[in-house]
Amino acid sequence: MKRRHFLQTTAAGAATVLLSPLAACRSSYAGPRLRTAHIGVGGMGAADLAAISSHEAVQVVALCDVDANNLAAAARQHRQARTFSDYRQMLAEMGNEIDAVVVSTPDHTHAPASLAAMGLGKAVYCQKPLTHHVSEARAMLQMAEDKQLTTQMGIQVHSFYDYKLATRLIQSGLIGKVHTVRAWSPKNWGYDGPDPGGSDPVPDSLDWNLWLGTAVERPYQEGIYHPGNWRKLLDFGCGTLGDMGVHIFDTPYNALALDVPLTVQNVCREPTGFGFPENNVVTYTFAQTPYTAETLTWVWYDGPGAPAAHEDLLLPDDDALPEQGAMFLGEKGRLLLPHFMELPRLIVDGKYQSLDQQIADLDLGPPVRDYDSEGEKHYHQFVDACLGKAECSAPFSYAARLTETILLGVIAGRFPNQTLHWDRERAEFAEFEANAFLSGTYRDF
Repeated sequence: MKRRHFLQTTAAGAATVLLSPLAACRSSYAGPRLRTAHIGVGGMGAADLAAISSHEAVQVVALCDVDANNLAAAARQHRQARTFSDYRQMLAEMGNEIDAVVVSTPDHTHAPASLAAMGLGKAVYCQKPLTHHVSEARAMLQMAEDKQLTTQMGIQVHSFYDYKLATRLIQSGLIGKVHTVRAWSPKNWGYDGPDPGGSDPVPDSLDWNLWLGTAVERPYQEGIYHPGNWRKLLDFGCGTLGDMGVHIFDTPYNALALDVPLTVQNVCREPTGFGFPENNVVTYTFAQTPYTAETLTWVWYDGPGAPAAHEDLLLPDDDALPEQGAMFLGEKGRLLLPHFMELPRLIVDGKYQSLDQQIADLDLGPPVRDYDSEGEKHYHQFVDACLGKAECSAPFSYAARLTETILLGVIAGRFPNQTLHWDRERAEFAEFEANAFLSGTYRDF
């Protein structure tokens, strides 16, 4: 199926309107129980299933996975749920028995599965990054708005204490207007080698055709795609930037009230056509907001050894940087936000400054260091929103913008060292050749 037909039949084309973070988060169901269906129940999908189902108002009615082992494990925990290997069959047979759908698949299936569910008027919780292509993010944004659906992207730390605190501190003007953000992760969801070629027998427990879904057909190879390495590969994942970048970008992006970028450049190796680069330095520029200088520069580092040494990242007392995190640089000082479960640190004139008074003034309560209690908040917020009792903090109106920003940096990896200029309204690059990567073709399967 070609991209144009896919988007026309699922979302009436891609949207160009960007909404406020809470605008698309409305209740789609008002019953006493929320009947959920889960697409992808292994790995992160198993964690999503456990967190959603821990809400007292949730009834899990359907489970779907292309791996029979994953499906069997989930079914043992939810014996009343029906099981499927094909989400299309699940939605066709159980559409009237499902209120909300949780999508926890590899990235390339996020949009096809989510749009199919949204087309039936279902609330959707979709793991990050929201989509594999920019065109898909805009299509999901459009459908969520058109149908007034409750939606949430799976960036759980968005609801953690430390990140909410950092957002409030930045917006309070603690360090003044922010002119630069530097963010990093040494994780390596890249692959600099060649296409390995060859094939292996498909395990009896795996439906390889359904795993590929709309992606280009290729032979199965043991240890290359399923279950764990697909993030490294162009056809299925979005690299380290699309994995850890979404989490680490989220708080600065939200705190600074950013829109999509003006320009993006990725310093990395030449493209191979198969895997993402193992090391990336991605530089974005953004238009001014109430919390930034006239222009904001954002630099992302990933891969082994990240981040590169820079005076902006020097810490007092010769402290080591946290393994992953972000540094805000403002007129009055710097704010370091480690990733994760650590409080932000204020640095002024090369010295740490106490945040005790600011924390007290913001009335957020004492710091929370308990992952078990923090971990379910984002999921339960979605359930409560579906039941009309809350609002989501990462609906698709917000998540689509953040994802678009991330994906533009991923695309820039196809044009190393070249600055690409993004036209938000037209949803295209000034550099015509880069527009070929804003969408993909969809295989019939």
